[in-house]
Amino acid sequence: MIKPTITIEYCPKCGWMLRAAYMAQELLTTFSDEIRSVTLLPSETGGRYTIYIDEEIVFDRKESGHFPEIKELKQLVRDVVNPAKSLGHSDKK
Repeated sequence: MIKPTITIEYCPKCGWMLRAAYMAQELLTTFSDEIRSVTLLPSETGGRYTIYIDEEIVFDRKESGHFPEIKELKQLVRDVVNPAKSLGHSDKK
């Protein structure tokens, strides 16, 4: 089975590259055994911050009206790549 790839598409004109890089680092650390890679993709569309697993959108800033908290993002990714995985303190409400 091929491990999934996560893509973080971000608006470089908005200065969101550092946020995307931080989130990529967190996902690579948390899901090192479950994912193949995290790709940072500068968007040609202004204001975009969308996170995909393979080709499926798991988070879109415009739809949600906010950036994901890292806890929220890890839960969204976990629910797709390994639903049985415990996220420790990130699972607590």
